[in-house]
Amino acid sequence: MTDFTIEDLEQAKQELRRWEDRWVYSSANNSYKYREPLNAARSSVRTIETELKRTGLLPRTPQEIIENALDKRFPNARSREIVEYEGEKYQRIFTPLQFSRSRKTVTEWGKNWKLVE
Repeated sequence: MTDFTIEDLEQAKQELRRWEDRWVYSSANNSYKYREPLNAARSSVRTIETELKRTGLLPRTPQEIIENALDKRFPNARSREIVEYEGEKYQRIFTPLQFSRSRKTVTEWGKNWKLVE
């Protein structure tokens, strides 16, 4: 991947805010207007944040540290699979991050781990 900087993240966030403002303040009667650049800006921010956290330029939260360890230990975990790690049980959860224009298809998935009580 490309080496991103904190400035790249700030620029991507500004671009996202710009597209969000355009979408919010648009008087057009078209709910799909600005959807493509808005989705691309959101994806760009996620990509840059992930890479900066991977390289250590941004600190990870305690939950992200656990999720990273679980991802390394169980890289092929399926949806809703429950695993045990350090005496705790965790469940793999997939959530949609982006939908197609028709909202019938998920175009980007997010994955995380949930502590099972």
